Parts: sequence; structure tokens; C-alpha cells
Amino acid sequence: MGRATHAAHGADDVCAQGAALYARALRDGHLRAEDAEEAPCLIDTGLLHPSAGDLGRLEPLAPAVALHRLLLASEDRIADERRREARLAELFAPLMRIDAGPTAADGPPVIAVLSGFRGIGRAIERAMAGSGGELLAVQPHVSHTRTSDEARAEALARDQAFLDRGGRIRTLYQHTLRHAPSVVARYEQLRGDAEARTLDEITDRLIVVDRTVAFIPANADRTLALEIRQPAIVGFLATAFDRLWRLATPLYPQTAPQPSLDGVTPRQLAIAALLVEGHTDADIADRLGMNVRTARLHIAKLAAALGSDSRAQLGYLIARSGILDREP
Repeated sequence: MGRATHAAHGADDVCAQGAALYARALRDGHLRAEDAEEAPCLIDTGLLHPSAGDLGRLEPLAPAVALHRLLLASEDRIADERRREARLAELFAPLMRIDAGPTAADGPPVIAVLSGFRGIGRAIERAMAGSGGELLAVQPHVSHTRTSDEARAEALARDQAFLDRGGRIRTLYQHTLRHAPSVVARYEQLRGDAEARTLDEITDRLIVVDRTVAFIPANADRTLALEIRQPAIVGFLATAFDRLWRLATPLYPQTAPQPSLDGVTPRQLAIAALLVEGHTDADIADRLGMNVRTARLHIAKLAAALGSDSRAQLGYLIARSGILDREP
């Protein structure tokens, strides 16, 4: 109902209704999520964000930080945005005099909760905008039904701008995406220092910019994310990426062949390791990003290569063969 009665205005503006609620959040230190429905612009502009400890509660961003972020968005529209900058400065002047307690920090929070695909995307864009260093990314096997052609084009343009500034992009994918049209098309279009590798199993989605800020999902459907600027945590995530990267198979710019070992492919070796650990067909399929039918087909080929007549015998023959102890 809040969105139905909310007066329409520019995407980066704050209406009087929103300003009143934001002032209330500053005084109280938080706001209930249902109260903010009266002014959804507070979420869209990032003035309110979900609390890391209670997702049903919204916390205000420090006015000085909020004003700085909003003014950054106007840099490409300086001529048309002069009047808007003056209005924002006038709006935030009295707000900065409010004692906001813990929200009065000069810099961004060490860990912030981001809400909505648009808000998450804008936070990543802000982190990349002033950088020409290094971007580390993990892109797991996930459903792309929520990713529109327009969103993919925007991400491609953002990454190309990063590369044009002299940046380097390294991306890890799951093996099942090696021939995915969207992945192939991406590296056919990108120009610059962009590399990709693949693994049988990878972590959930991860983005690290210049080893100073990281983004990870905060819920299953990725509508919430954490923006992390705590150096120890970001450093840990970057180191984990580096170790996975060394174990991965090059995909781009030079695709590495997939060698076989005694008739057993690397994919079947990964399945063999999970079989020995006692995983079911469904577990194996889920962990390796394939459907159950494909997993069972690989298991059948593995059994044929090792001369197994049963599932129980297959585990014994895998252990006895020593294929998991050798490098392909």
C-alpha cells in the first residue's frame, strides 16, 4: 500500500515524506520495515538498510555518508543536477545536527546489508567506479531466470569500463558452465585483462574489489547481500579465491583440454571422490552442478572403465585403483 500512495519522484531524490521518516530513524536509531513502506525511496537510495542482526529492522545511514553517495550519482549530469545538489545540501544540513549515535561514523560501515538486486548492483558499481585494480569473482551454477538481457548488458559495460581503466578481472565458474552461451558470449565481447577458470565445485557467489571490499549473498535467493570492508575478512576471502584459482582449469583466454586418466575423465574423478565419501547420486549432482540423470550416466561410465558390476563394488574398485591419488 505504501508504494501506491507514495508520490513519484526522481530515482535519486528524497521526498518530504521520506525525509521525515529518515529523521525519525536517525533519532530512534532504527525503523521497523513496515513503517518504511510509506516511503520506498529510502530503501532505493540506501538511506535505510536492513540490520545485520534483525532483517525486520532498518537502520539509517549516516547523513554525511548518505549525502556524499547521492551527490556522486550526479557527476555525469552536472548541468541538469545543480539545482538538485542545492536541495539535497539544504535538506541534510539540519539532519547532520541530529545526534545519531552509532550512525554518525564518517566512513561506510564495516559490514552493511544491501537489499534488492538494484541496490546490490549499485553498491558493486560504486566499489568498481573509482578502481582500476583487480576484480575477483566466483560465479556458481545458478538459475539465470532473474537476469535480464538488459542487466547482463549493464554488467558487461561496467566490467569493460573497469578493464579500460587498466583493471584485471579473474572469474571462477563451475565446470558445467564451460560451454554456456552467456559465458562464451561474455569473453567474446570483453577486451582487456580478463581471465576465467573452472572447477567441479566452487563456493557461493563472491565479488572482491581491490582486496578492500567484498560482496557475498545474505540469503538463498540473493535479494540480500553483505558489503564487507573489514580487512581481515576481505583478506581471508581473497586468499580463499587465490587457492581455488590455482586448482582451477583455464577457460579463457586459453581453453585447456580435459585429459583422461586410464579412461577416466576429470569429471568422473570428481564423482569418484564423492562416491568414496558415501554421497548419493542426488548429492553428487547438486554439488557438481548437474542433473541426476547426467550424474548417473557418468557413474555408469566410471563403473565400465573400472569393470564394476555394482555400486558397492565400484567404491571398492575406486579405492583399490588409486586413481584418486594420482594427478591427471
